[in-house]
Amino acid sequence: MLVKTRGIVLNFIKFRESSIIVRIYTEELGLQSYVVNSVRKKGSASRIALFQPFTLLEMVVYPSAKGGLTRISEYKCYYPFSTVPYDIRKSSILLFLSEVVARTVREEEENRPLFGFLHDSMLYFDQQKAGFEDFHLVFLVQLASYLGFGISSADEVISQVAFETGGSNFLGTSLMQIQRLEPFLQDLLQKGAAAHLPNGKVRRELLHLLVKYFQLHVDQLGEIKSLAVLSEVLNEP
Repeated sequence: MLVKTRGIVLNFIKFRESSIIVRIYTEELGLQSYVVNSVRKKGSASRIALFQPFTLLEMVVYPSAKGGLTRISEYKCYYPFSTVPYDIRKSSILLFLSEVVARTVREEEENRPLFGFLHDSMLYFDQQKAGFEDFHLVFLVQLASYLGFGISSADEVISQVAFETGGSNFLGTSLMQIQRLEPFLQDLLQKGAAAHLPNGKVRRELLHLLVKYFQLHVDQLGEIKSLAVLSEVLNEP
């Protein structure tokens, strides 16, 4: 029986000569993996573009056994991004966030609140012309709640990371330097996108702090490879 659903592309890997295996977080079925044939052939550039990070798709899919590969019967993009593909800062942020979501969201069952959060966040982000420098930080804070380890206070994050690292080996800083991030993180928790973060250095350190917090709570999360790319792209003073 075919299932009609919306989906959010997370990532894909090459498969055989011209195909891919794509991981998509779906509204009806949770996280699923699909084989898509003939999207890497010459002249298929527009089709492979539909499987870039966080592309929003309408699909008709074949259901699968838990954890198994299946196929997509029909698919189309229902919301083409208007700003993300043309702004390297935005595309780098989405590359990073798609890697985080792909490594942390693992449930193969319907979770409409989580799907709604991911979906609405992408629409909001694409529509922002300016003032999106803190979007990825706010996103991580909110995502933590959907994953079951929501942040109640900045002190909670600082204490856990400091305990795990022994107050050192976190960006090469001392415990005192880590604690200096607390008021900025608390402001972020309370005000979200309206928080005032003074400069790029604080943003980068908060980003590394939140990634470390995720690594403490998600088994085998490992290294987020796109973190270095994002840090470089957003390397403002």
